[in-house]
Amino acid sequence: MIEVPDVVRSKARSVGAQDWLDGLSALVSSLEADWSITVGRPYQGGSEAFVADATKADGSIAVLKLLVPGGGNDPSNEATVLRLAGGEGCPALYRFDPDRGALLMERLGRTMYELGLPLWQRLEILCTTAARIWRPASDCGLPTGAEKARRLADFIVKLWEELDHPCSEEAVDDAWACASRREEAHRDEKALLVHGDVHQLNALQSDSGFKLVDPNGLLAEAEYDLGVLMRGDPVELLEGDPLDRAHWLAARTGLDPVATWEWGVIERLSSGLLCTQIHLQPLGQDTLRAAEAVAGTRFS
Repeated sequence: MIEVPDVVRSKARSVGAQDWLDGLSALVSSLEADWSITVGRPYQGGSEAFVADATKADGSIAVLKLLVPGGGNDPSNEATVLRLAGGEGCPALYRFDPDRGALLMERLGRTMYELGLPLWQRLEILCTTAARIWRPASDCGLPTGAEKARRLADFIVKLWEELDHPCSEEAVDDAWACASRREEAHRDEKALLVHGDVHQLNALQSDSGFKLVDPNGLLAEAEYDLGVLMRGDPVELLEGDPLDRAHWLAARTGLDPVATWEWGVIERLSSGLLCTQIHLQPLGQDTLRAAEAVAGTRFS
């Protein structure tokens, strides 16, 4: 029997994937045979997938990732991003089986989180790394930024009701308005491949510096990725003027500060509500507090 991290086991059960859990050992064994790999220790810390060390037949090292079915992440989207940007801003993809939700990819080093870097140094590195992914990729089949904006707006309203209004209606209205503007601003001909979840736990050391794992994958404004950076570190965001971070990120990348701010508003509230739903505290409380503090703020 393989060891399944508790958080992955809980995630699988919460989405009705008990059969997947029961068959995980057999699934790993089948991939070991089909891909000529040996699977080793599992990684802790993730929730959406079973991830473990793997060694290929030639002795080279890799990572095996098996996504929890029904968990909300599409393995084909991740594989698409890795095929387009793997080896640069993301790990190289060695093998992919969509039917089994299995990816075999480049093994990287420690997470940025483990290094304890100061906030502004982290933001600098994350901007540089994300920019290595941004590129035209029309017709690759990924969801668009307009679709993402609509989904997040609906998600925010639905979860706000289900959680019995853990933040103000003003914060919800502000995020909804920002999502509507980002949906309207989307242009297929200008959209780029973006990672979709740029943060320090997804940034791992590599020979070239850092690479980003676990891409959601979108065809959107590059400012979407900056919005995720606006979402993170909510306590630090409120220690100064929250607008300063959006100005800095936009200036650093040459992108639009208003779009950066608005994606940040959307991502911050949706993330705060999600963390509250899954009892990830104090991050949920801190993130909702930041969302409340900036609700209705107009970028200037």
